[in-house]
Amino acid sequence: MTPTEITLRKSSKMLVVAFEDGSEFNFSFEYLRVHSPSAEVVGHGPGQETLQTGKENVAITAIDPVGHYAVRLVFDDGHDTGLYSWSYLHELGHNMEGNWKRYLDRLATAGYARQKPE
Repeated sequence: MTPTEITLRKSSKMLVVAFEDGSEFNFSFEYLRVHSPSAEVVGHGPGQETLQTGKENVAITAIDPVGHYAVRLVFDDGHDTGLYSWSYLHELGHNMEGNWKRYLDRLATAGYARQKPE
């Protein structure tokens, strides 16, 4: 699945990705940051995930293409090691509601009170 358009909307902190199948997803910067495919976030195996907190106001400062299969998102908190493949972005879009709910549930379980995004 290949994107037909990628639009960075800094003022609304959204990354809009349209795919060739007609699907279009509006990703918040926070959602993309806390679901980074990097080892820092997902670890090196099952059960090694690290809950990301304090990312409510994170921003994307750059989008770097990686070949014809992915982008590297650079966040203003210094995180830049996740390679977001087209298939991973498509999966994140299709599973956004469930992924977000699980993330909020994990924050609540950890006792983290999410700040209101600016």
